[in-house]
Amino acid sequence: MLVEWLLDNLLDADLKFIFELIERRHDTHSTIYCTEFRKADWHQRLGGGIHADAIMDRIVHKAFWYDTGKMNMREFNAQKE
Repeated sequence: MLVEWLLDNLLDADLKFIFELIERRHDTHSTIYCTEFRKADWHQRLGGGIHADAIMDRIVHKAFWYDTGKMNMREFNAQKE
């Protein structure tokens, strides 16, 4: 599970590491990406280059998407306390 997916800006070394990780898990293991960013923004947040293309290609074609809407769980849980 990758939590806070794409929260920080990524360096080239980070992109290469993420690509290798995703490539090794592709078609053999499940990976969960948790993020507050729309999937339409992922490519740009990954740098928009060739690594972004390759990473997105391995993610989107066999993905199940769950959109939780605009609910912010941190705010929701703070209201309950």
